[in-house]
Amino acid sequence: MDSPKVLSIQSHVVSGYVGNKSAVFPMQLLGFDVDFINSVQFSNHTGYKFVKGQVLTEKELAELVTGLTENNIDSYSHLITGYIGSPSFLKEIANVYSKLKDKNPNIIYVCDPVLGDNGKLYVPQELIPLYQNLIVPIATVLTPNLFEIEILTNIKIENINDIWKAIDFLHEKGCETVCVSSAEFSTNENTLCVFGSSRKGNPVKVQIEIEKIPASFTGTGDLFSALLLCFMYQTESNLKESLEKTVAVVQAVLKKTLAYLEGKEMEPKNKELKLIQCKDEILNPPVIYRATIID
Repeated sequence: MDSPKVLSIQSHVVSGYVGNKSAVFPMQLLGFDVDFINSVQFSNHTGYKFVKGQVLTEKELAELVTGLTENNIDSYSHLITGYIGSPSFLKEIANVYSKLKDKNPNIIYVCDPVLGDNGKLYVPQELIPLYQNLIVPIATVLTPNLFEIEILTNIKIENINDIWKAIDFLHEKGCETVCVSSAEFSTNENTLCVFGSSRKGNPVKVQIEIEKIPASFTGTGDLFSALLLCFMYQTESNLKESLEKTVAVVQAVLKKTLAYLEGKEMEPKNKELKLIQCKDEILNPPVIYRATIID
């Protein structure tokens, strides 16, 4: 394969920046060809008062992929998935991966296992064993948050040692690289930690401590996973450098979004990520926070 080409299966919103709307633009800007399938098509994300739109079925997903296969346009270097709302659709994702891997045995699967946050599930309970037993073993890269890695591993995380234990558990299940985004510990309420571990080539564990931004935004996880995919490719799987760049871009986008919010109501339409306005930062990540290699 001459150049990186991604199949992104994520949600789509007409207005705003989540799912594919948050992931596709930065990947394209960084030089990746991106084909995308919209698992849902909604007017806006679910944080708004009203949401209208359609949900793609697993049968429709299979039809789209069959069309790609029959036309011999199904060669991809990467597959990336985000929010999946039903068990049947998640099972079809595994089928899609299997077909793409038949075409390219070296395909990299980046999975953001969107299950929930802050102790609350966003998806049906039935998805949990499917992620644990079907998706984790085939994913190359996993990007769970703190709540999600607890669910995936059944390990209660109370300290940093627990995080490494949970990450090692996912490695043992077959996942090559695991990055835990935005882990918060009560020891310092003003900072967040990002953890990364890779068993590819020379195994490495890294940790980045970053300043906590005093607001929550939708779409940051989708952006994080897409950027990590790109920078891991560009750096030839240098996890330390890739995480530093990923964190730098996400922080820059959040700070620009927060600056825009000054003097405005904290309502969903004003909190949409200022992604397009950060194209320079995506191309040249302003790295401030450096990762520490953990022995």
